[in-house]
Amino acid sequence: MNPELQKKLGDALKEYDALEMDVAESFKWPRNKVVKFGELSKLKVMADEYEKADEAGKKDIEEQLKGMLGPATGEDGEERNKAILEIRAGVGGDEAALFASDLFNMYKNYAQKRGWGFSVLDESKNDLGGYKEAVAEIKGKNVYGTLRYESGVHRIQRVPATEKSGRIHTSTASVAVLPAAEEKEIEIKESELEVSFSRAGGPGGQNVNKVETAVRLLHKPTGIIISSRTERSQQANRERAMEILRAKLLDEKLRKEEEALRKERKEQIGTAERSEKIRTYNFLQDRVTDHRLKKSWHNIQNIMSGNIDQITESFRK
Repeated sequence: MNPELQKKLGDALKEYDALEMDVAESFKWPRNKVVKFGELSKLKVMADEYEKADEAGKKDIEEQLKGMLGPATGEDGEERNKAILEIRAGVGGDEAALFASDLFNMYKNYAQKRGWGFSVLDESKNDLGGYKEAVAEIKGKNVYGTLRYESGVHRIQRVPATEKSGRIHTSTASVAVLPAAEEKEIEIKESELEVSFSRAGGPGGQNVNKVETAVRLLHKPTGIIISSRTERSQQANRERAMEILRAKLLDEKLRKEEEALRKERKEQIGTAERSEKIRTYNFLQDRVTDHRLKKSWHNIQNIMSGNIDQITESFRK
């Protein structure tokens, strides 16, 4: 075994030994710690098998260890430096679309404050400028590990600017943070795709492009549909759509792996299911509450302007 791989494995086994001492308290552990212990347990088993294996077996195990201990595996098994952010308006009509836009801008501002790259991959607006849906790519140090717990249904309670009677509205928007996948991680065959092209459109259906540059991908095995229309060429939009599709397929793969671990251990925080209401933004009470942590923060305008470090850090403890 090469020295670098041996050192990484040695460090992982030391961490495993430290966690194993507290395994009786595992029902209190946050989700990322539970997942990490599951990963370390696999490494422990493989290390034991390595000692007993013949030369051919050792080479096979080394290849597996390289995949598990390589650059994509970080402090919490989540160190991916590129992620796909997907936000969709939920219940609440125009107000839900405006809330989706507020969330999208919140993450955009947060990315800028962190020095991360933020580029819009696809967007669909309503007549008021709110987002029916929006997709962006974020690049930066451990982006996915930092934002992955933002996935779920976000709820807002406020009096909309368009409300004349002063009545409080409750609207929702869904957030999905997906780990961006390399081509070698997720193989997609051309035979699995159905591709169609159309003109890119603006708010209200206004045509902003007279050439058919917008791309729609259907992944036939899963039924996933991806659209991309922000680039000026078919090829660029197709590449964007493929990137989003790979992220969705990798996300599903990782979620299935974590589901196996969840069956074995009780968790302190939610499962980040897309249908789970994870957070409420209450403007009248100037409060943001995360229902998984049962914790609240005040100064909602400051949070909505992109200052969410205090929230993201709560999931790293």
